[in-house]
Amino acid sequence: MLFFTAVLVFIIGLPLILSSSLGYKFNPRTFKFTKTGLIGIKTEPEGAFIYCDGKLLKDKSPASIRELLPGRYNIRIELENHYPWKGDVNVSAGQVARLENIILFPVRPDIRRISREKVTGFWVDTDRAKIYYFDAKENIIYTSDLKGENFQDVGMLPEVSPVAKRWKVSPNRKKALFFNPNQIVISDIGQEEGRALPDTAVTLNFANRKLVDVFWHSDSFHLVVVTDRSIEVFEARPDAVAINLVELARRNTLSSYNEKEDALYFLDKEEAPGAKPFDNLYKLDLNIKSSPFLNLMKPKSDD
Repeated sequence: MLFFTAVLVFIIGLPLILSSSLGYKFNPRTFKFTKTGLIGIKTEPEGAFIYCDGKLLKDKSPASIRELLPGRYNIRIELENHYPWKGDVNVSAGQVARLENIILFPVRPDIRRISREKVTGFWVDTDRAKIYYFDAKENIIYTSDLKGENFQDVGMLPEVSPVAKRWKVSPNRKKALFFNPNQIVISDIGQEEGRALPDTAVTLNFANRKLVDVFWHSDSFHLVVVTDRSIEVFEARPDAVAINLVELARRNTLSSYNEKEDALYFLDKEEAPGAKPFDNLYKLDLNIKSSPFLNLMKPKSDD
């Protein structure tokens, strides 16, 4: 009796054992053995609880959920004092579904004040690990390191009316420009230790056109100015005369400046006979070493 019972158990259990070892599992939906898949999970930070279809798993992240029949699974990942992650994952037969870019962000992020006074605007210089602060209340431009330490006053903030729309620092870090829709003001910030703050400023007025954006040329002396009508170049000096490079058909165009190449990318409208106007993306090369504007744009020293 025992012998025949053991043989029967062996005959019935052998397919189950073999199928499991080969990555197969009985599927009650189809009444067939189906090849399984798995989900690989990695989180930052590690040690998070993992729920699969609401069931808490024994292992914490990083972990693998094995022997999953093909289908869709709901995954939830939780870690104390962090926001949970959840999502649906499709598992295919014989495949690994990877969740390896999960970041669990803290509920209370690391936020701290690093400015010394009230700030009207700021500019982060990642290349030189500095932050420039513009304080309109005290009319001071000052800097610190990226940790908010080693504060130093470097320039005077000129009056701009209405209030400046944006602030930009020159590539050589000796000037800052401030602009609103009708005015550009340039201030010296090349402060040397032991010397008084420079209080000179250059003002460029745009009474008949609206400023959309302003960029520094890499020589730190020319400005690439995008208005609602044109693209122009100015020298950063009093009474500078505009060089009109492009007349724009599109108002309030989108633009981006590549300082390393001295190239302006911008959208402009094109009209074709019998068709609706459409926008094109253009590249304007302003590299004075290779462009035809060499004779128009003559870099000067800061003296």
